[in-house]
Amino acid sequence: MATKKTDDAFSLSSFDPSKFADSFREFAEKGAAQSKDAYAKMKTAAEEATKTVEATLESAQTGTVELGLKAIDALRTNAENSLSHMEALLGVKSLSELVELQTTFIRKQAELAVEQAKTMQEATKKVAENVAKPGKDAAEKAMSNFKKA
Repeated sequence: MATKKTDDAFSLSSFDPSKFADSFREFAEKGAAQSKDAYAKMKTAAEEATKTVEATLESAQTGTVELGLKAIDALRTNAENSLSHMEALLGVKSLSELVELQTTFIRKQAELAVEQAKTMQEATKKVAENVAKPGKDAAEKAMSNFKKA
């Protein structure tokens, strides 16, 4: 009965360097492939994030211009109404005419202020939705990709 000695199992003579080199090469190639895949995914994600930020900033800029123009329009309307009212006040002949003119002006200005506030609120809501849309779309895309994986 031939028994194998324990020290033979751990001796250097049982070590085959060619098998070790093949295993190491396979391990290195697999690691390189995984690194390339990870890099490609990271690059794609960074490009998509950049596009999202650019779209968000473009929407914000457009929205800011739109809101600014609406504010200027409201200021112009209010200034014109005030100047017209001042001209009308200069032609007042009686106290009752002054009170009527002033009451009418204040009522019209209050109605106009409510209308302008609604217009600004709607425009602000639209701008906020447009600014949030690229981020929302990107998040939905990421979540759908995450669910697939």
